[in-house]
Amino acid sequence: MRNRTSVAIGSALIAAVAFSPLAASAATKKKSPTKVAASGTSLKGVCPATIVIQTDWFPEAEHGALYQLVGADYKIDLKKKVVSGSLINTKGAKTGVNIEVRTGGPAIGFAGPSAVMATDSSITMGYEYTGSASLWKKLPMIQVVAPLEKNPQMIMWDPATYPDVKTIADLGKKGVTINVFAKSVMSSFIADKIVPDNLVDPSYDGSPARFVAANGKIAQQGFASAEPYSYKNDIKAWGKDVAFQLFFDAGYQDYSQTLGVRPAELDKLRPCLKKFVPMVQQAAVDFLKAPDRANAIIIDAVAQYKDFWVYSKGLADFSVKTQRDLGLVSNGPDKTLGNFDIPRVQKFIDQMVKSGDFKDIPDGFKAETMVTNEFIDPKIGV
Repeated sequence: MRNRTSVAIGSALIAAVAFSPLAASAATKKKSPTKVAASGTSLKGVCPATIVIQTDWFPEAEHGALYQLVGADYKIDLKKKVVSGSLINTKGAKTGVNIEVRTGGPAIGFAGPSAVMATDSSITMGYEYTGSASLWKKLPMIQVVAPLEKNPQMIMWDPATYPDVKTIADLGKKGVTINVFAKSVMSSFIADKIVPDNLVDPSYDGSPARFVAANGKIAQQGFASAEPYSYKNDIKAWGKDVAFQLFFDAGYQDYSQTLGVRPAELDKLRPCLKKFVPMVQQAAVDFLKAPDRANAIIIDAVAQYKDFWVYSKGLADFSVKTQRDLGLVSNGPDKTLGNFDIPRVQKFIDQMVKSGDFKDIPDGFKAETMVTNEFIDPKIGV
């Protein structure tokens, strides 16, 4: 199971860690696309020669939009856990620049992408969250596109043990312990008296051991697009369904795994972002329609990394189906995929402030300071 440093309800402040530029990729080469993008879709001379993106975790189908942009000539750096190759457009043509997708989580010492970007200028953009408003004073990032409309984070429980529980609020009423990575995950739930403080246990380490050992007596944090499949199919000691509620459906509607840039580099990257952001939007749409090629890259990379994180085709297929079924990747309240609902962002920031646990959020902090729809193509949607 995953162990992310950035979580659904806000982000804990993380110390920046040293991260040296990547060495040359040691990798498996694939057959290169033969088409070259037309001038209208070329990024050469507009974007950096390599667009480097720092993610928050191992490759997974929730990152599908990024891997949809990776060409068939990709290489895998086993030491640095990086996938790199030609950046291709929606028709599979090269754009004249490369893309490099860097693994997060343990590969960067569990630091947040913004912390790594503070010390590594080679990174063009990194994964961000609405909750990073709490990091603004020390690690500001401007978020430019949101491939995921809903955060996949959820709380899950055993429906056999608690057949009457339908929501996170019901868990609170039943007095069920909720095991999470950090108490900040549940700050707004506690502040709004949905879950009592004493029921939140921040000792979750990503292992299924405690949930299994409790035989359904506790609830646990996870991803709706991963854990329900894993617990039923991969964790033999459990081997059955779990029930869950998304934080989104419980009223805490942050954006997760957005792409952000350093404020000081926004002007320099503006011409690039005007072309690249719509490509990310379209890649998210294309991934939902035809995910197999990108998922094959994800599965290949994880298999070659040979780390504790494993990723099967069954899990990848489940993730995509869940993204569709739950609207994790979808249009917002309009007909556009990838844009930010500014009032929604502001509401979430206000919820963080109200919780009292995020004292580093500047007074009167406005959503427009942190997110922008400047580069979004409103015509691109599911």
